[in-house]
This record gives sequence, C-alpha cells and structure tokens, in this order.
Amino acid sequence: MRCRRPQPAPLALMLAAMIAVPVASQAQEKTLGTVVITGSRIEVSPFDVPYSVEGVQLNENGTEGLRVNVSEVLSGVPGVVVQNRQNYAQDLQISVRGFGARAAFGVRGVKLIADGIPASTPDGQGQAATFNLDTAERIEVLRGPFATIYGNHAGGVIQLFSRDGKGTPRVRGGLFGGDHGTLKIDIGAEGEKNGIGYVLDASHFETDGERRYSAVERDQGFAKITLAPDTDSKLTLIASGLRQPDTEDPLGITWDTYQRDETDVETVALQFRTRKSIEHMQGGAVYERRFGEDRLQVQAYAGQRSVIQYQSIPTGPQTPITHPGGIIAFDRDFHGVGARWIAQRTLGPGKLTVTTGLDYDRSEDDRQGYQNFIGTTLGVKGALRRDETDTVTSLDPYVQASWQQGKWDWTLGLRHSNVEFEVDDHFIVGANGDDSGSVRYRKTTPAIGVLYRVTPLLNIYASAGTGFETPTLGELSYSPAGGFNFGLKPSTSRQFELGLKAYTGESTRINAAVFQINTDDEIVVAGAAGGRTTYANAGKTLRQGLELAAETEFSRNLSARGALTVMRAEYDEAFVTGSGASATTIPKGNRIPGVPAVSAYAELAWKPVAGLTTAIETVYRSKVEVNDLNSDRAAPAYTLVNLRLGAEQQSGPWTFSQLLRLDNLFDRKHIGSVIVGDRNGRYYEPGPGRNVYGGVRATYRF
Repeated sequence: MRCRRPQPAPLALMLAAMIAVPVASQAQEKTLGTVVITGSRIEVSPFDVPYSVEGVQLNENGTEGLRVNVSEVLSGVPGVVVQNRQNYAQDLQISVRGFGARAAFGVRGVKLIADGIPASTPDGQGQAATFNLDTAERIEVLRGPFATIYGNHAGGVIQLFSRDGKGTPRVRGGLFGGDHGTLKIDIGAEGEKNGIGYVLDASHFETDGERRYSAVERDQGFAKITLAPDTDSKLTLIASGLRQPDTEDPLGITWDTYQRDETDVETVALQFRTRKSIEHMQGGAVYERRFGEDRLQVQAYAGQRSVIQYQSIPTGPQTPITHPGGIIAFDRDFHGVGARWIAQRTLGPGKLTVTTGLDYDRSEDDRQGYQNFIGTTLGVKGALRRDETDTVTSLDPYVQASWQQGKWDWTLGLRHSNVEFEVDDHFIVGANGDDSGSVRYRKTTPAIGVLYRVTPLLNIYASAGTGFETPTLGELSYSPAGGFNFGLKPSTSRQFELGLKAYTGESTRINAAVFQINTDDEIVVAGAAGGRTTYANAGKTLRQGLELAAETEFSRNLSARGALTVMRAEYDEAFVTGSGASATTIPKGNRIPGVPAVSAYAELAWKPVAGLTTAIETVYRSKVEVNDLNSDRAAPAYTLVNLRLGAEQQSGPWTFSQLLRLDNLFDRKHIGSVIVGDRNGRYYEPGPGRNVYGGVRATYRF
C-alpha cells in the first residue's frame, strides 16, 4: 500500500533527542572534529571558522552505497537538497539555500570543485557527474556569505577531495548489482612506492532505470600522481574522463501521467527518441611550495567536453530559418590557471593569515544546432540551423584575511569577478541575421565574519556578504526578439548568517545557523515558444531559514546523526513575466518554485559486532511548487525510509567488504524532483519505488 503524504514525526523526535543534551564542562575533549580546507585555502577545523561548512568523510572501503552520485552522500548536510532525477541525461539537481533549484539540467548557482580544479564553467554551470566517488576522501559543503569568495555563484561551494596515494601498494575490485538491471564494476590501485603516491580507478555503471526509457551506461576513469620534488614542495597530477553514450532522456511527466503510472514516459520522448551523449576528459596539475610559514599554490588545468542532445521540439516551429533546431551539439575546450600566496604571521598576541590570489578560467564552445527530423523521420540529425563559437572567460583577483586573538576570530574576504561572454555567429542565412555580440559582467563581493569562543566547547559566529550570479550561457542563448539575450542582468544578493557550533559531552556535535538572503534581479523563466525557453530578471526575492546538523555516539556501538533545514523562500515583490497577451503578474509572497520549505534527514547506526554495521535512514521533503505563479499542482511532501547493511573482514593481505541496501522500504510513491516552469506541464520527475541492491569489494595489499 502506498502513502501519499506521510508525516515527519519520527525524524523530528530523533533530531530532538540528539540536541537535548546540555553543554559539557570545558575539560571535556572534542572527539568528532574533522580537518577541512575551506574558504581561506588552509587547513582549519570547521569548529573554528565563522561560517557554515560541513564535511562528509568517505572511507576507502566504505559501504554507504554504489558511489555513483553525490546524492548518496550529501543527504545529511543541512541547507543542501540533492535530488537524483532518475534521468542521467540531465544530471543531478542540486540546490543550496534555495539557489540552483531552478536548473533544468546540470548544476547552476553552486560552485563545484574537484581537487582544487573547477568542475563548473566560468558562467556558473557545472556537472556533478564528473565527480569520482570511488576515489573520494571527503566532500565539503560551504554555505553562506563566504561562499561568494569563490566567485560567480550565490548558493554555496561543493568541493571533492580525492585520496592521496599512501601506504602499502594495493589493488581492489568491486561488483555491485540491483533492481532494474543496475550493475557497477570498478577496479583500482593505489599506494606509495619510492616516494611517488598514486591512485588509479576505472568503473563501469549501467542501469535500465525505474522509469521507461531511462537506460544509461557510464564509464569513468581517474588517475592521481603525487610527488615531492623536495622537502618543501608537493606536485599533484590529476587526469579524469567520463563517457556516457546515447543516454535515454525520459523527460518529465504531467500530473495526470504521474497519477496513472509514475514509471511511464510521455509519448513525445519516444517519438523523438530524446537522448544525450557525453564525452568528457580533463587533466590538471597542482603545485605547492612552502617558504617558511608562507606557501605558494599554483594550479593549471585543461580539458575537452563533447555533447549531443536530441530534444523533443515539434517539427512545425522549426520551419523558419531563424529557429535553432531540436538538436544541440557542441565541442567545448576549457582551461584555466590559478595562483595564491598564503602568508601567516604571529603579531603580538594574535595570528594573522592573509591569502591573495588570482583565478583565470576560459571555455570555448564550437556549437551547432540541427533539426531533429528528416522528412517524416523523427529523432535524427537533420538540417543545420545554428553554428557559432561561444566563449566565456573570467578573471578574478581575491584576498582573504583571518585574525585570531584570544577568544575572537575575525575573517575578511574580497573578490572582484569579471566574466565576459562572446558570441561569434557563423550561421547567417537569409532572414537569420548575425547574432554575434558580447557582454561583460563585473562585481566586487566582500564578506566579513566574526567568531567568539564562549567556552572551548561552544563557539558563536556571525557573517555577512554579497553574492553575484551571472546568467549561464544557456539562459543567454534565446530572447523573445530572437538572438542572444544580452540584456539579461546578473542577480545580486546580500547574505547574513548567525550560528553556533558546540560539543556536548564527549561525543555529540551540534551546528546551528539562521540566515537571511535578499536578492535583486533573480533570473526567472520569461516565456517559452517553439520549444525554446527565454529568461528575464524578476524583482526582489527573500530567503530566510534555519539549519541544524547534529551527530552523537550513544555508545561504542550506537550512533546517530541528522540534519534539518526550514526555509522561507519567496518573491519579495510582484513582477511581470512574459509580454503582450501572455504577460502574467507574479504576486508578492509567492513561493520560489523548486525549494522545499522543510528538508530533513536522520540516521541511526548500530554496530552489533566488529566489522558489521547496520543503519536506518529517514528522508523528508515538504511539498515543492513547480512554477512562479504557484498555480499548478505542487509536488507533494514525502517521507522515505532506507535500510543498509555493511560488513568488512580481513584475512592476511585481503580485505573484503559487502553492502546490502533497501531503499524506499515502504515503497512510497513520490516525486523526487521537478522541472521548474516547464511550459508543457511536464514538471514532474518521479522518484524510485522500493529498490534493493548490493555488492562486494575485495582489496589485496602487497
């Protein structure tokens, strides 16, 4: 039996139990702290910084899940909503404090970084699929005002750090499988030999998907080499690749289709065989050298990404020569360099750390558009309808300073973002004129934070800053009058945050924060015609919220952790979208679509014996609006319960681990994510029902 609107009571009780512990005496020690590398680019504890940051540790032989998507590991981070669309043609949907929820594909509004190298292009668009979780050591999520020190985005920063090759050389292999033809095979090697550390990994993933027409095959490779040219320097070389051919795109579905059969697909997806192919390769180098207490860090990277996407745009609207077609194809070359100098000085009773740096990033797309039909045959590459070179560059200097004295820590940051878009149109045929042009966006974004140590186990902090988010290349691509929408403005925000970080007892940690974000010129959907969506700037928006993260160890064998986000996200003034007869007024007070008011996660883990871990996970999402007018059916609230079992054994040089997961234990029917503002009413992307999967991994140490 399915339950459509379950209640979050069990989850709320668990969270309440975790925070109902008084702050312990100053003599007790912190046992749950982790070391992170965050806004100042130096190693610090998240307990001692005046902003919200959470780290998720991943073990080499961990048994959390398949490690295919970051949605598997970020559920316990407050302020973050990561939704697996069950559509690998469109990647994950990630939002941080409400930013990024509007993205129809990929990740926008949130900066993605892997091993210090951007996984987001200069326009703010990123692809979380390039993250390799098999080799990840930890993932950090930075939220709030100091995220703006990383440049063109507004919501936050998600950084992945892979393991360094250390210890005895070893090889490993894993085999995992589950419902709907799900299969993952991975092999790898890592360790250190003659002072050279290495991590190598290759994996193959495939699934037929829970929904009809949602099959995918994905191959990934990763290599990391770590060298020490001398005692004061370190050189890291990184290469990665991803190949995902002919990934089926089931699109969203209407409410009526969802009610009838949530695993179904709209006919138009089958008619046009909507699909996407991706090939992505990149390499980079990071060099660090110490000069006494100071250090120099330099990084460089380059790569290539090729994409062809077959869409479901009807043939009729594509008749005019001015229509860009129903197929998007591009070959992207991208590269960048970054350098920073980190100086640390002890000055009297305090310690000063100053970081100054410069980031340069560039991407160039050789982009074409084609009709998605030939005669009456649909879903094939037809006549050329778009041919251009799109270039985006950014050059951003920044400085950040931290002053520690006694019980007080002060942090200041400043970044000047300079982002330029340039279009060179090569398809000038008949009525289709020259759409070449350029636009430049500039913004200086300051941030300030202060932390006060009430006791060795309790810190309180406050921070404030401004945010800057340019339109993405996709949002600039179309305007109601045709051609590029160079009149679209960037959105700017003012962000404020108050928080506390506390240890209670010897084994309980609590982080809590309240925040407010006021945004001007929010980028919203203006209209859609002929299968093309145009964007405009709305008025003011308001985001206010509470975030809570807690974890505790009740005993050596029993632990719990949880996260809660309560957020009010709404338009703070009315605005008009569309034009002419299709003009619509969005009233003040409407909720921003795609953002749940309440998002929560709780986990209770039990280790009955050494080498065996069991856990129950609970996930709750409140209802989500699907358009600015809040007029169509909102995606209902849901609660999911998952179970997992992990085991590990050692025998001589061998280590064996096993995983068994049962997701959506009660087979709840739910909508996992929404496509905001879809003008065909195909807003809804259903989440999976009950799923079982598991597997084994073996490691051999030489």
